[in-house]
Order: sequence, then C-alpha cells, then structure tokens
Amino acid sequence: MTGTITGAVGKGNGTATVCVQRVIDTASDASILPSSPCRDTVEEADKTLEALGYTPVFRREFSSWSSFSFAMSISGVYGSLMSTWIYGLQAGGAAAIMWSWLLGGAGAWALALSIAEIASAYPSSGAMYFTLKFLAPEDQVAILCWISGYVNLVGTVTGSAATEYASSQILLASISIMSDFTYVPTINHVVAVMALLTVVHASINTLPTVWLNRLASGYVVFHVSVLVGACVCLLAQTKNKHSFKYAFTDFQPTSGWHPPGFAFLFGCLTPAWIMTSADSTARIAEEAKDPSRVIPKAIANATTFTYITGFLFNLVLVLCMGDPLDLIHSPSGQPVAQLFFNAVGRAPAIFFTLCGFLVMNLVAIPGIQSGSRTIFALARDDLLPLSRYWRRISKRSQTPLAAVWLYAALEITVNLLGLASDTAISAVFNVCTVALNLSYIIPIICKMAYGRFERGPWHLGRFSVVLNVWAVAWNGFMAVVFFFPTRLPVTPENMNYAIVVFFFVLLFAVGFWFTHGRHYYTGPRTQARAQREFEMTIGREA
Repeated sequence: MTGTITGAVGKGNGTATVCVQRVIDTASDASILPSSPCRDTVEEADKTLEALGYTPVFRREFSSWSSFSFAMSISGVYGSLMSTWIYGLQAGGAAAIMWSWLLGGAGAWALALSIAEIASAYPSSGAMYFTLKFLAPEDQVAILCWISGYVNLVGTVTGSAATEYASSQILLASISIMSDFTYVPTINHVVAVMALLTVVHASINTLPTVWLNRLASGYVVFHVSVLVGACVCLLAQTKNKHSFKYAFTDFQPTSGWHPPGFAFLFGCLTPAWIMTSADSTARIAEEAKDPSRVIPKAIANATTFTYITGFLFNLVLVLCMGDPLDLIHSPSGQPVAQLFFNAVGRAPAIFFTLCGFLVMNLVAIPGIQSGSRTIFALARDDLLPLSRYWRRISKRSQTPLAAVWLYAALEITVNLLGLASDTAISAVFNVCTVALNLSYIIPIICKMAYGRFERGPWHLGRFSVVLNVWAVAWNGFMAVVFFFPTRLPVTPENMNYAIVVFFFVLLFAVGFWFTHGRHYYTGPRTQARAQREFEMTIGREA
C-alpha cells in the first residue's frame, strides 16, 4: 500500500472542519478508510475542491433547484430575445429567425453540454479556465490559462455590459410606448439608466450567498410565467397571423450579401448570445452543494429548456409579427416591443415590455455574481494586477465584495463607449460571443487532443466525442462569421469592428504574458502549493 497524506479544510456549512484523508493507490485498500463526517454532500464537495488545489471560502447554499434557476436566468430567453431579435429580422425575416435558431441553437446546445461534462470533473469558480490545469500538457498550462483567462474575462464583462445596456433600452422602450412614441430614447438616457441599474445590481450582489440563493430560486418561476403569458396573449389577440409555412419559408434578404442565404448566419448571433454563457453557472460551483452533479445538470437542463422554449417563443413571435419592416424601423428601437404594440395594443405592450425589463434584471444580477467569481478565481491564481485585493472575501457576507464592485465598474466603463457611437458599442458586444466561445473551445480541444480528461459523475458517455467535435467545429466557424459586417456595401457606420477589438484583446493578453506574466504566473494553484499551505495552517494551530 502506498499513499500520501493530504488535508481538506471545509467551511461549506459555516463550521471549520479539518479532515485528514489517506489517498490510496489501490482500490482494494479503500475498505480500510475510516468513516468520516466529511462524507456528507457539502463537505465531500469541499474535499474535492481541496484535492483540486483550493481552500474552500464560500458557503455552499445553492441546491439543484436554485442552480437550475440560476442557469435559466443567465440565458433569460424572454428578455434576451427581445434585445437580440433584430439580428434575425435583418438577416432575412421569418425564415432566417426560425432556421438560425434551430441550427445556431444546436451548436450552442452542444457547446453547453460539453462544458457541463468538463465542469462535472473539475468543479471550481475558475470554470473552463481552471480545467486547463488538468486537460493541457504541463508545459503549456501557464500560457494557455493566461490567454484563456483574459479572453474569458473580456467576454464575460462585455456580455454582462450588453445585458445592462439592453435592460436600459427595454425600460426606455416601454416609456416610449407609454408616450405613444413621442418620446424617443437617446444614447445619453440609455447610458445613464444603464449606470444606475448596474449599481443597483452590484448592491444586490453584496448580500450573503444565502440571500443570493433565495433570490435565484424564484427566477425561473417568474420567467416561465411571463413566457407563457406572452405567448397566450399574442396568439389569442393577434387577428391576422402568418401561417406556419410563412414562418419557415419566407426569406426577405436585405443585407446585400451574395448569395443572400449566407446572411441568415448572422441571425445565429441570437441563440449564440442567449445560450453561450453556460460557463457562468459553472462559476458558482464553490457555492453549490454537490457541484459535480448539481452544476452540470443545471447547465444541461437549462440549456435544453432554453433551446426548446426559445424555438416556441420565436415561432409565436413570427406568426404574430405582421410586416417585419415595420418592426425593424420601430421608433422605440425594440422590434419585439413594437410587435406587442401592433398585435395586442398599448397597455399589454407596456406590460410585456416591462416584463422583459424585469427578466433582463434577473439576467444581470446573476451575471454580476458569476462575473465577480471570475475575477475572484483569476485573482486567486495571481493572474490579474492587484490580485491581493480582488480575491479578498468579506467576513460579513462571505462573498468577494471588491471583485463585485470592480466587475460593475468594468461594465459601466465598457458601456460608456456607447456615448462615442453605436458602431463602437456594437463591436464590443459582438466580441462577447466570440471571446467566450474561444475560451470554451480551448479546453474542449485539449480534452480531445491530449487524453488527460478523467470524467466526473455527470458525463456524455458515448456521445461525448461527437458533441465535442460538433461544438468546436460549429462555434469555431461562427466565431469567424461574427466578424463579418452584417450589411453590404460596407461603410464606416455599418462596419463590424469586433475583429479589431478582439485582436486588440488577444494581442494585449499575449503581450502582457511575455512582458510580465511569464516571469511569475505558473497557472492555477498546484496541489503541492495547497499541501504546503495546509501544513502551515496545521503548524499554526499546533
């Protein structure tokens, strides 16, 4: 029998419990392990985290239901569709909306399942960035984690910033409807409301995890209720509905691209933007009970539910939308809000638009929670400047308050670009999907290429390789497509500058690595480092 002694300091239930476990090399020796109080779900999760190299610092409050509700709120299909439906409309109308959701959603679904499988094996707040420690060859871990970490952070921040921006737009659209469209939202109004909303959402994230868990538990109930209510109201009140044939065959290309069918790919930005943040749920792994099972199930179930309900909601909207050109040129700037106004009248349109605003708030709040955990995880590994500040945990709330406010400040800073021009802010928002997908694809490729992956309790079985390949191929292809301008001929006003922003981020990450990172950053914390810290802790207690 051979083995080593490792330590696990568990704080998941609010009490400090020290468990010493003998790691046995042979299965036959497992029977001699003594029973331990650490074998309950929470403390087993803490022991797993210790084995991955980290000391638990969060309270584990998130259950299966609240984790699923959290995952559903991250997608926020009702509000997110309201803010991104314009992409499908401009890409070709009804048929572009429906087929881009089916095809693009399938690619995003495969990516989410691939993320869920990896998250089950390595549950931590570092999520996909952290998994490279185990999936990539040791000599490549540091640089891959460095680049992946920064790219993921940019994608996460821009995604959350886009959510805050969209929340502001939807609220002002409802005010525009109230005024019978005499009020037209300005960019200054949008940015001002966005900044106020961001501060409110960040303040909510200063609450202890137990309260964040209680808030998350109710997200999905409200969200599904709004979805069902909106669909029933539209179908019941719309007098002149389109046919199912129209929904899947009417294609009105206005982009200028040849062949015109290529333009429908731009509609895939909608499902990609809505379904691409599966990694966000993995960020709360250190706050969930039994995260190896709870987190991947939440990701898989929420993404599947979003894919199906998103298709049905798209179908209802297309059947009831009337003239698509009327929606594109809405004075409110929100096609779905205009659709409600045309189909069911002023008062219901105001109500359902405000519901969209509330749903987007329920996307933004967990978005900041997930984003602040991203900053915490990167700072814990000394990847960010001033990391010692961003990894601090509040004794009152047991949450990273400094990381919360830094993340909120980054969101506001990004959205201030809207004051410069719509083109500038659109470029930043388009980078969200590309950056996030790249940070997800890297670990999936390493999983398939190097054979170092050891699956967790939740896995894809014999479908793993097929779904992994589809996720990488489709999302890699779409990352290129999202760099193209959506309209031809290209002008300074409609140019897609996302490629400029993305390569600036990439060059910054690589340049910062060679000038600074390579001199001190060695990747996520190693087991040896955790062992030394544990021994020092035991020594101080003695």
